[in-house]
Amino acid sequence: MNGLMKLDRIDINILVQLQKDGRISNVNLADAVGLSPSPCLQRVKRLEQAGFITGYEAHINLTKITDSVTVFTEVTLSGHRREDFMKFENAVRDVDELMECHLITGGYDYLLRFITRSIEHYQEVIEKMLDAQIGIDKYFSYIVIKSPIMKSSVPLRSLIARHNPVDFGV
Repeated sequence: MNGLMKLDRIDINILVQLQKDGRISNVNLADAVGLSPSPCLQRVKRLEQAGFITGYEAHINLTKITDSVTVFTEVTLSGHRREDFMKFENAVRDVDELMECHLITGGYDYLLRFITRSIEHYQEVIEKMLDAQIGIDKYFSYIVIKSPIMKSSVPLRSLIARHNPVDFGV
């Protein structure tokens, strides 16, 4: 779609419901948002085509499958030119164990989140990254002991102004 697409209350409700349950039937979704099934399906298709819905996925209970360790890593690069950041990001993009990579402000450049089989496995991964000469000057690792809160849905309603429809570029 070209131009701006306005999301109304129903569009936002559809997105909220789909975040809760991506497998919800169209009939149940329509009921939850106060539409009949046909217009609801049209809205979902429109939201998908406009890029507001980028995919659907299953949430895996990893503890039922295997042991794992989550590690957050602060990374500082040796250089701070645009090319240095691009080189680092391109190199880490294909690291399977890397779940998130964030360029941040503050005392270091990136915050990374890894999931590995063990601490030893994490050390192998980080040593490969160091050996690849991708510009890492220093890094600090934080092993996760417990994750009492983990959310997969964003708080859409509290992030969006409630009183006026919001224009979103598409």
